[in-house]
Amino acid sequence: MISFSSSRTLRSLLTCALLAFGAIAHAQQVFRVTTIPEEAATEQVRKFTPLAQYLEKQLGTKVEFTPVSDYPAAVEALVNKKVDLVWFGGFTFVQASNRSGGKVVPIAQREEDTKFQSVFIAKKDSGIKTLADMKGKQVSFGSQSSTSGHLMPRSNLLAAGINPEKDFKRIAYSGAHDATIASVVSGKVDAAALDITVWKKFVNEGKVDTQVVDVFFTTPPYYNYNWSVHADMPAAQREKVQKALLAISPDNPEGKEILQLNRATRYIPTSPDNYKGIEAAARSAGLL
Repeated sequence: MISFSSSRTLRSLLTCALLAFGAIAHAQQVFRVTTIPEEAATEQVRKFTPLAQYLEKQLGTKVEFTPVSDYPAAVEALVNKKVDLVWFGGFTFVQASNRSGGKVVPIAQREEDTKFQSVFIAKKDSGIKTLADMKGKQVSFGSQSSTSGHLMPRSNLLAAGINPEKDFKRIAYSGAHDATIASVVSGKVDAAALDITVWKKFVNEGKVDTQVVDVFFTTPPYYNYNWSVHADMPAAQREKVQKALLAISPDNPEGKEILQLNRATRYIPTSPDNYKGIEAAARSAGLL
């Protein structure tokens, strides 16, 4: 026979269990999005909040965009399923794929990412006109895990017979493309490499004077950024997310804003095979 006090205790335990289950269910209803921190956190929030709001309507669930502190944090967040959707660079996608045993799936990329490029910049009065002119100079890359701000520039330097560790006076890692530009403008370094779209954005917005600092080398094209999910995401949800991304159109105000903020004309499907070249470059440069 169960006493009144035991019955009350049992009811209390059941109530607590139901509340806990409800909290877990609520937490699972939040679709979490993040991105590699290629620019300052405030800029990331500005760029990706409209996309989060769009996805919230398309998916019928709460969507939260949360910046992370560095590139490895974005990789670990998806590998450990702490987030649902991540904007990766080509190299961080390769890192995440390797860390997860191939369980990170790219579902969309910008049309621009099929022929992406990096640029090297320097002050016009620096005397730096070619990659070879960088020897003995102070040079900055972006994050060490950046595709366009480190891996592909390094790959091009190695192909030109230049070993950064041996041939440069000093190597710096700015952590973000906007900080890379600032390091050249301020004179902290003599030359630097970064994402061509960030460079064009700064030029178009008048944030850098090309009479003072300009591009002296542009890399050949390569595949770059993508939106990725974890393979454990239910197939129906993955398809819904991909469909939502591919449906973003410049023909309506909402889609136009999202695409402009992400420096894209449109999103197109992608696949892991597109990043085999990035993986090969990373292994060749000793970064993977």
